[in-house]
Amino acid sequence: MRRLLKWVRNIVAIALVAVAALAAVLAYNAYRQPSRQIAVDAVPPIAVDESGAAQRLAEAIRFPTISNFLNPEQDADALRGLQAHIQSSFPALHAAARREVVNGKSLLYTWQGTDPDAKPIALLAHQDVVPIAPRTEPDWAHKPFDGVIADGFIWGRGSWDDKGNLYAILEAAELMAKQGFKPKRTIYFAFGHDEEVSGLRGARQIAELLASRKVRLDFVLDEGLLITEGVMKGLDRPAALIGVSEKGYATLVLTARGTPGHSSMPPRDTAIGMLAAGLTHLEDNRLPMRIRGSVAEMFDTLAPEMRGFNRVVLSNLWLFRPLLLREFAKSGATAAMVQTSTALTVFNAGDKDNVLPGVAEASVNFRLLPGDTQASITDHVRATVANDRIDIKPFDGNFDPPPVTGTASRSYATLNRTIRETFPDVVVAPGLMIAATDSRHYADIADNIFRFSPVRANSEDLKRFHGTNERLSIQNYADMIRFYVRLMQATAG
Repeated sequence: MRRLLKWVRNIVAIALVAVAALAAVLAYNAYRQPSRQIAVDAVPPIAVDESGAAQRLAEAIRFPTISNFLNPEQDADALRGLQAHIQSSFPALHAAARREVVNGKSLLYTWQGTDPDAKPIALLAHQDVVPIAPRTEPDWAHKPFDGVIADGFIWGRGSWDDKGNLYAILEAAELMAKQGFKPKRTIYFAFGHDEEVSGLRGARQIAELLASRKVRLDFVLDEGLLITEGVMKGLDRPAALIGVSEKGYATLVLTARGTPGHSSMPPRDTAIGMLAAGLTHLEDNRLPMRIRGSVAEMFDTLAPEMRGFNRVVLSNLWLFRPLLLREFAKSGATAAMVQTSTALTVFNAGDKDNVLPGVAEASVNFRLLPGDTQASITDHVRATVANDRIDIKPFDGNFDPPPVTGTASRSYATLNRTIRETFPDVVVAPGLMIAATDSRHYADIADNIFRFSPVRANSEDLKRFHGTNERLSIQNYADMIRFYVRLMQATAG
């Protein structure tokens, strides 16, 4: 009995030592890493005509530039009105830069630099907006295309996405041109007109035009990740995330063919049944969740800024990775950061309740993590569906993830510093853009691609993105203008 008690005491002692050692390792890993935030000197806020700028953005919202892939002329009149407004609102910029209309509707401005050896940069935005969801217009506090200024906000579709960025860039350039600024390196302002429906007629055409002129860009900056407030658990400060990577896009059309006929004599396998089974397999066998690349770097950068258990978790992913992934799996928004997503979006079959359809068709949309490709996703679908009677074909607008931009470049450091100077309360980190942007079309002519919108947003604001009651605060809009001024000063001054 004494031997048994002694043995138990020894086991308990060993366990306690192991737990203490593990706790020490976790604590050491959590607190040994210093902050990765760069030190910046205070920069006095740049004077901005907030009232005038807000009024001009409100006027821009009143042009309903809703793009339509199947009907590209749908917003032609609205685009002409918007572009006339741009010309009349920013005369100093138009005097300083060359304006070109690309493919009939997109805009390209060239502000020529004084140093021919300096690589140019490009600031991107898009003129088009998404439509209002059917039957939701009464839910808006102000009509979505009235461009109302009220309660300290500019209300309307496009105030945030993406006329806010578009006009902030123009306001910044106008302010600098009036002050006599002459950039050392050439600055391009590239404003596509169909980003919301692929950018094939807009941004891609601009990029191809620049390529034909042998232009090589140091970096492009497009819309993207935001300054989130109170969204990340364990982080007391706002997080400004720079998108250094972007997901790819692959829609696959699955078609099952069966024997058409009377529903009173159904065969064992029907087109709908086979396709439904295949789709169920796809939903039940999603791609694995992985923390790697820019997402892993984001966690490494944010970990020293976290408090409590969240800091311990992010600093010890070797142990807590499964726990973190389980948490991420609880929400589609967080799962999308660490997984190539699977979304069943379209299903078509049959036209009469007593007739067996000969064909059933479905579209499945995948947003690809960097490292996955259209080919690898097609292989996954084929193996998961496991039915040779289901045909799999790609959608025309598919694309692989664009190259990942490294964070060791001078351009990233300058962007990082500019964000900290304009928004001194934020934490800056790299991140993954889970949606598509026009910037991908510039991958062949740019050394670095960044996706960042200098917009502050809390969890409630995020619901307004492509949703109801889109709005932008006047104060935030003024800071957006200051950000672009400071960025051009830092990169081309």
